[in-house]
Amino acid sequence: MKIQNKIMVVTGGGNGIGRELVLNLLSRGARVAAVDINSSALAETGELSGAKKDALTTHTVNITERKAVEALADHIIAQHGTVDGLINCAGVIQPFVRLKDLEYEAIERVMNVNFFGTLYMIKVFLPHLLMRPEAHIANISSMGGFMPFPGQSIYGASKAAVKILAECLDSELQNTDVRVTVVFPGAVGTNIMSNSGVAMCEKMASAQQTLQRLMLTPSKAAQIIVDGIERDRHRILVGIDSVFMDFMYRLNPRRATRFIFHQMKSMLPA
Repeated sequence: MKIQNKIMVVTGGGNGIGRELVLNLLSRGARVAAVDINSSALAETGELSGAKKDALTTHTVNITERKAVEALADHIIAQHGTVDGLINCAGVIQPFVRLKDLEYEAIERVMNVNFFGTLYMIKVFLPHLLMRPEAHIANISSMGGFMPFPGQSIYGASKAAVKILAECLDSELQNTDVRVTVVFPGAVGTNIMSNSGVAMCEKMASAQQTLQRLMLTPSKAAQIIVDGIERDRHRILVGIDSVFMDFMYRLNPRRATRFIFHQMKSMLPA
């Protein structure tokens, strides 16, 4: 689906990849409805849009509240007239702890934002997308959505659910004009830890510095994602690490799991 002149809805539009998706879509001639829980972050996205600001509307919404998402659709349709595409980018991670030490409050928050928020957005906007001559849904999953990362068990479970949701939806929509993409970003230099309220210990900071050279910029990640949407790709692997781990996990899941454990075990509490 070509982006020019399309109306696109992007969740998580106030920060990181979501913000860069908004800016990239605007640069390709789309009109964009950016959604985020943080109104000041959305305002910053608006300022960064510069001359494209007239093509952007911002919507401060908690996507874990179903009624709020239903009202959001009405507001966006009223302002833009229709919707051609939905990119579900909003997401949070969990504290880097083993499952036995993870509080239920953190578990519910991650599942509510990452899975239920995505589900609500799809359920509410799908009827509108089905009325368009062509439309697109993209779910941002994660490397953690296709292979296990110790210390991120619930985050991984939520992103695996997002992956399967996209794949099942693609199957159900085979005879329609709606295409579905699932996206697997690797390491991208965003503020997801601070935005998720996850404290970074000394071990994590050291590991992040080591990974810095491998990390994509959010703008590059957004470019890869939007390029893939324009080509109607079913799967998009974002970053060389995502490509490598996808190959390794398909080849030998157990070996890939052990490799990731040895890379991340220093970040876990004893």
